Amino acid sequence: MTAAPLEGVPPATAAALGDAQRQAVSELLRVSPVADDLARRFAAAGHALALVGGSVRDALLGRLGNDLDFTTDARPEEVLRIVRPWADAVWEVGIAFGTVGCHKQDFQIEITTYRSESYDRTSRKPEVVYGDSIEEDLVRRDFTVNAMAVALPQKVFIDPHNGLDDLARRELRTPGTPQASFSDDPLRMMRAARFASQLGFTVAGEVVAAMTEMAGRISIVSAERVREELNKLVLGGRPRRGLALLVDTGLAGQVLPELPALRLELDEHHRHKDVYEHSLTVLEQAIGLEEPGKPDLVLRLAALLHDIGKPKTRRFEKDGRVSFHHHEVVGAKLTKARLSRLKYPNDVIRDVSRLVELHLRFHGYGTGEWTDSAVRRYVRDAGPLLDRLHKLTRSDCTTRNKRKAQALSRAYDDLEARIERLKEQEELDAIRPDLNGNEIMDILAIPPGPQVGRAYQHLLELRLEHGPLGREAAEAALREWWQRQ
Repeated sequence: MTAAPLEGVPPATAAALGDAQRQAVSELLRVSPVADDLARRFAAAGHALALVGGSVRDALLGRLGNDLDFTTDARPEEVLRIVRPWADAVWEVGIAFGTVGCHKQDFQIEITTYRSESYDRTSRKPEVVYGDSIEEDLVRRDFTVNAMAVALPQKVFIDPHNGLDDLARRELRTPGTPQASFSDDPLRMMRAARFASQLGFTVAGEVVAAMTEMAGRISIVSAERVREELNKLVLGGRPRRGLALLVDTGLAGQVLPELPALRLELDEHHRHKDVYEHSLTVLEQAIGLEEPGKPDLVLRLAALLHDIGKPKTRRFEKDGRVSFHHHEVVGAKLTKARLSRLKYPNDVIRDVSRLVELHLRFHGYGTGEWTDSAVRRYVRDAGPLLDRLHKLTRSDCTTRNKRKAQALSRAYDDLEARIERLKEQEELDAIRPDLNGNEIMDILAIPPGPQVGRAYQHLLELRLEHGPLGREAAEAALREWWQRQ
């Protein structure tokens, strides 16, 4: 088959995409053995099948993966009857919304019955209504670039809303009016920001206007769905673009109000850093320190939220300076509260809020005045988050003063070097007292109870302060402590 295997692609539009993108359509050839086989089974049962939405978009962009989306006129029960003998595994998690999932060879497949879905003004759940034509299905899609389909096995290109033109321009528009689209599913407003981050697309002016006008409608969407879109946005390649869109349209004020709150007003008497722009820059710098191809949600959230305690702690001092005392403590509490409202997993809430709490700790390091005890405590307090704390702390330097930036970088280089030296000398990753609980009970001849815990904590403090003591010195210190109790 040729490099442009689809029927119905206008030559002028195909030319606008450029040679590389036209050839990307050939990615469909890779999935043809599975897709065509499935389509023939649907045809034999008297039903149509088409590759649709993001799968077609990604094929045209040259980034089609192994997740394939199909649409059909068959109702879910009929879809199950067709795919069960064919698929390696089948699941029905989304069947209430007309979607059947299955696995075949290396492909994850979702097949959705033609449908339209909309929200009642007070409901958090969409009402699903099945349709009878692919045109009905495509018009209810979120954006024109996702409202394209390829009818199988004939490979006829279906594009009633000129999505291919918008794809060539890398622009997001809605198939109908954006007001109707966002009224049907308000989460699509966040999806626009997510695609701006993931794909680098611009958002059409009328879409931005509708997002601004209807931002409050996002309140009927469940926290879990909002969280998933926010995650995809933050983990995208250009999160600043998506986050700025959320802030500028007022959507962030609904789902993440702590972010626009960072836009602290500046005046000629109290000049200080733009905390909002600073936070977006820290996020970008943290991304630059990630392992290639391994986006880190915890690190990115911590970078974005690390200063959200500043608005509540801002004070104008008598000397004209602006202070934000203890903003890291306040910020950690705000982070925990916001991520909890968005239904994040407990481990994500714990780790992100801890990083926010610790992000200023290094700034007491100065030019290396910390004792070994302070370095041990830094490592102990960071625990398994130490590597992320390193990255967050380095990213938090956004000063344009090169001399200051270089001094901070050298100081942190020195701290990391000291941590590594201590790690070579001690078991710094798992600092423990020189005596364990059983040994404490044997030496003091006491049963299990709170006294053992207090003794253990005392020995741990000695270990942090002085390093490894050895058994004899630890036992002597324990007996001396016990006599004072």
